[in-house]
Amino acid sequence: PFRFEMDANGQLVAAGLKSTESTQSKIKRTAIQLNQPLADCGGSGVAAASDSGLLNIFILGFLGGLIALFTPCVFPMIPLTVSFFTKKSQDRKKGVGNALLYGFFIFLIYLLLSIPFHFLDSINPEILNNISTNVWLNLLFFVIFVVFALSFFGLFEITLPSSLSNSIDSKSGVGGGIGIFFMALTLALVSFSCTGPILGSLLAGSLSTNGGAMQLTVGMGGFGLALALPFALFALFPNWLNAMPKSGGWLTTVKIVLGFVELALAIKFLSNADLVMHWGILKREVFFAIWIVIGVLTTLYLFGLLRFSHEGPVKKLGTTRKIIGFLFAAFTLYLVPGLTNTPYANLKLLSGFPPPLTYSLYKHEETIIVNDYEKALALSKQLNKPILIDFTGWACVNCRRMEENVWPDAAVKALMEKYILVSLYVDDRKPLPDADQFIYTNEKGIQKEIKTIGDKFVTFQTENFKNASQPWYAVISPDEQLLSHPVGYTPSAKEYASWLQCGLDAFNKQ
Repeated sequence: PFRFEMDANGQLVAAGLKSTESTQSKIKRTAIQLNQPLADCGGSGVAAASDSGLLNIFILGFLGGLIALFTPCVFPMIPLTVSFFTKKSQDRKKGVGNALLYGFFIFLIYLLLSIPFHFLDSINPEILNNISTNVWLNLLFFVIFVVFALSFFGLFEITLPSSLSNSIDSKSGVGGGIGIFFMALTLALVSFSCTGPILGSLLAGSLSTNGGAMQLTVGMGGFGLALALPFALFALFPNWLNAMPKSGGWLTTVKIVLGFVELALAIKFLSNADLVMHWGILKREVFFAIWIVIGVLTTLYLFGLLRFSHEGPVKKLGTTRKIIGFLFAAFTLYLVPGLTNTPYANLKLLSGFPPPLTYSLYKHEETIIVNDYEKALALSKQLNKPILIDFTGWACVNCRRMEENVWPDAAVKALMEKYILVSLYVDDRKPLPDADQFIYTNEKGIQKEIKTIGDKFVTFQTENFKNASQPWYAVISPDEQLLSHPVGYTPSAKEYASWLQCGLDAFNKQ
């Protein structure tokens, strides 16, 4: 909005955001000394949780790559490519070496796709968080995933421009490693219509978690490794090719099931936008209702009770198809309690994915949550209690997991009651009052406009705690002394309770 103020002559003139000493102190708190906590506890759990998160994202990326293998764009290429290398080469040793190099280049290509995000992360540690919680980007992901789903359903096919793939393919005829690299790049391009949606899921999922750039690299590495392994293994053991299932209608079934999965993921991105903007469109029960409908349709399709116009009638259901059908049916039944207003509505296996329990159609007992740091500080001094700072986000998956799986633990709950809890939402897009908007200048002289609640809290976190990931927890005294090392996502209630107790002990020893 345009702002105006009176000048010395009583005339209205345009006024911009200002940076004053008082506005600077709203962000940078000199009393918080990150390297001088009163107790030497915490911190280690962050690394462990980070390692665990990287392992999980690698496994998810690897599984995504395995799924991509069984799509019509990739699966038929395996025997053709392996045979090309083993039969074209004059000796088997060279053919195997070329196939291994081909597999390595596939892995490398997908790994390189994540490199630009590291540059973005190094320029501004907040940028990936801003990207992942951006309303318009989440809405764009929603539209893209719906389009991908419709493509998987057979309504149309998404392909990269043929001129691009033909240009790359023409270079694959060059001899040696360069030619093999371009062959791998050609595979990546021509298989995009099948791998694109899976890669999109991996990209969006990684950016919405802690350490987005590294998460993305690890996930892409897992994806590329899964795609590359068959080419290397079948080159080493060519007899295995005889045991491969033949291409056929089952590949179409895989694509259609993936289409239903893409629809479910699309709803997640719409939910992110809804949560950040507080539209109230996709309350928790509405989210589950849509997922249940998708689950029912997928189950009916797998059991042959629903089919698409481009498919022929299902003559006989295979064992694998039946097993997957039963798994989808079981998962759909698991979602049903999410529609209820009962203790069973907390589906812990999905914590963080659907909207939080408080974002509900049902009326819940209102919990008083302090979400203003200055108010929490005043309350802390008044009651002489330490502060538990919770840097969180509306679209933060691990934040919901902590709130729904760790915080309800009896020991954790009892300890948290001895703190003043202040939850600071770093992705809240609600504008600050005009009088509270300002320009912040950091130690390097870089200026940033503080216009929204999220701008204020994410800058507060990065400036005082040198971290931009969520969840992030810190405990301080009423005079803003750091009681222990901050911690991040801590899925173990026992470890989290121990950290809370350590902070209380440090506070009581003052």
